[in-house]
Amino acid sequence: MPQWLKRGKNVEERAAADRQVRATVETILADIEGRGDAAVRELSARFDNWDRPDFRLTPAEIDACLAQLTPQDLHDIEFAQTQVRNFAQKQRATLQDLEVETLPGVTLGHRHVPINAVGCYVPGGKYPLLASAHMSVITAKVAGCARVITCAPPFNGKPAPAIVAAQHMAGADEIYVLGGIQAIGAMAIGTQSIDPVDMLVGPGNAFVAEAKRQLYGRVGIDLFAGPTETLVIADDTVDGEICATDLLGQAEHGPTSPAILLTNSLALAHETMREIERLLGILPTGPVARQAWEDFGEVIVCDSYEEMLAEADRIASEHVQVMTDRDLWFRDHMSNYGALFLGPRTNVAYGDKVIGTNHTLPTQKAARYTGGLWVGKFLKTCTWQEVTTDEASAAIGEYGSRLSMLEGFVGHAEQANLRVRRYGGRNLPYGTAAAPRTQAAE
Repeated sequence: MPQWLKRGKNVEERAAADRQVRATVETILADIEGRGDAAVRELSARFDNWDRPDFRLTPAEIDACLAQLTPQDLHDIEFAQTQVRNFAQKQRATLQDLEVETLPGVTLGHRHVPINAVGCYVPGGKYPLLASAHMSVITAKVAGCARVITCAPPFNGKPAPAIVAAQHMAGADEIYVLGGIQAIGAMAIGTQSIDPVDMLVGPGNAFVAEAKRQLYGRVGIDLFAGPTETLVIADDTVDGEICATDLLGQAEHGPTSPAILLTNSLALAHETMREIERLLGILPTGPVARQAWEDFGEVIVCDSYEEMLAEADRIASEHVQVMTDRDLWFRDHMSNYGALFLGPRTNVAYGDKVIGTNHTLPTQKAARYTGGLWVGKFLKTCTWQEVTTDEASAAIGEYGSRLSMLEGFVGHAEQANLRVRRYGGRNLPYGTAAAPRTQAAE
């Protein structure tokens, strides 16, 4: 049986917080729906202390942001974007259009059609998370989306130069300095100055995630990507310092970011907890990480690797760092996770910033039914069909006629019957099912 050395907030406390978030988001989205730009401007001033006549950056403002970065900064951004683009292109190459003759005279197929307009949210209120621009904008562009717009909040009272540079270098068509619920609502609903999009993507805090959830259906979304989650699966092949570092490295995202250690070593569990306390005393982002650890941190000790596997799939974490003597076994047997980071030489920060896989990943147990953002999320797989011979149309029509009547759909049956009469030369009274042909005729 798993043993908890530390638990986070209980389910009731989390549910109460979720209810408050839902109510806030619903009210704000209704305001944006009713008042458009005026509501967005008031919300931006209220939450971000940021107001201007037009939230879209001009080319001159974009150039000014780029000029604030060093050549090394720009080179590093370009390197990361190259990795993301390369991997997205490789993924896109696996998605082929299909055309196949399934019966004589019957051709079926599908096309991967890019979504026309995509809105990308780039979080950046506490930290300028420029990597999210790579993950969303580049991947949408590789998929072939025609219009890709971005919203990121101001940072320290002005556009974050690194985020603006990343958005521009990634190929964003419109760049807005706008954050939170107001950004999500403006992109999805549209305002007098911002045309609505067809799909929303990108991570964010609990309010951003809830806004996307409430708008799903009106627009598409990538997935529920709320506060960062990390799970470290470790045994005694590693030490407490590396486990603690990898946990706190993600807990610093925000005070509601879960960080969980899952181990079969009681000694490692205690060592990791001691190391966490030591590192919290010296980590510059310690106050934020400490609140996340105290409220949402967990330490679970299991009896076996099999039990660790079962617990990992129950948790269904966004990020899963695996450092054991059987990392590939976990890779081959785990089913619920956003992304795996295998072995002590890799880590979640590599995936977040530079290695090339997408860092927009499912949270809140959504990994049970979806993977992370990738080029395929920006494509609609749309089927088509063509019947090219009279014989095929009549033959399919006879089956369609009988199956439609079996369901009571006379109109459907008549669609089929008309083809049977016209292309098969059979006299079918209106509203009857096509009688089966003799075996010899078939």
